Amino acid sequence: MKKKILLGSHFIKEIFAPLEKDFELIYPEGELFSKEEILEKIADADVLVPGIETDQEILDKAKKLRLIANFGAGYDCIDVEYATQKGITITNTPHAVLEPTAELCFGLMITAGRRISFYDRKLRTKEGLGWGMYDDLGTGLYGKTLGIFGMGKIGQAVARRAYASGMKIIYHNRKPLSYDIAKKYEARYVGFDELLAQADFLSLNAPATDETHHLMNEETFGKMKSSAIFINAARGSLVDEKALIQALKNKVISGAGLDVFENEPNIPEGFKTLDNVVITPHVGTQTLEAKENMQKEVMENILGFFNNGKISKVN
Repeated sequence: MKKKILLGSHFIKEIFAPLEKDFELIYPEGELFSKEEILEKIADADVLVPGIETDQEILDKAKKLRLIANFGAGYDCIDVEYATQKGITITNTPHAVLEPTAELCFGLMITAGRRISFYDRKLRTKEGLGWGMYDDLGTGLYGKTLGIFGMGKIGQAVARRAYASGMKIIYHNRKPLSYDIAKKYEARYVGFDELLAQADFLSLNAPATDETHHLMNEETFGKMKSSAIFINAARGSLVDEKALIQALKNKVISGAGLDVFENEPNIPEGFKTLDNVVITPHVGTQTLEAKENMQKEVMENILGFFNNGKISKVN
């Protein structure tokens, strides 16, 4: 009897076709399985590729579940501790998301700094905007200091792009990078307060943990340059959004580029009314190439798990 894979989302079936030889693939009729449908079907599933939050209620119904093959690098939507207690392995897709997420992060830096979306919006209105030499000035990237909080693979991919554009790199991490890696970007390790004080652009590229929850708040925004631009393409929970809105309104910082929010898909109305913030709806991997590569990495994790091969293991 074939093992069962419960696919929480309506993935591209052609990519998962190689799995059909050894597995029964169960797809939702629509875009996603609802929680009620997951609870109905999870009991005899061997693998879950989740499309919604995987909580204790779902895990308690999963009598045969051995693997949760997450579609994405972040896994805060999964109760990892409880799954581990139940002997369930969790994998993710850190390789496929790396370049597209870094690309979007760097795009937010350029767009927020050079005010590209602001100009675009204003030119589409009847009022338009001024064409004066010193009207509505932006901030260039060349020669500026990029501060990176979280210098993992994505942080390093952002640093590579920034370094190639003539930026100076400083970073804060749990521990300094090896000399060889830091040398590639001439990246300098600094304390967190120094990172805040020196960065012209500050990019968050760290995971959501208890330690990083609301890392950026009224106090930490207050330690940044008034000319600084803040970028978050990591996780929304790293930021106290009310504090950020006030910092942008009161010109405590100059601007922001945000791809993630604390209570997605809800975006605070305060961000939508500000001209000095760029917002996108968590689209770091929203390209055809990224989605295809993420699916392939999910498939590799499933095959690797059942064939004692290499997997991107979380727990």
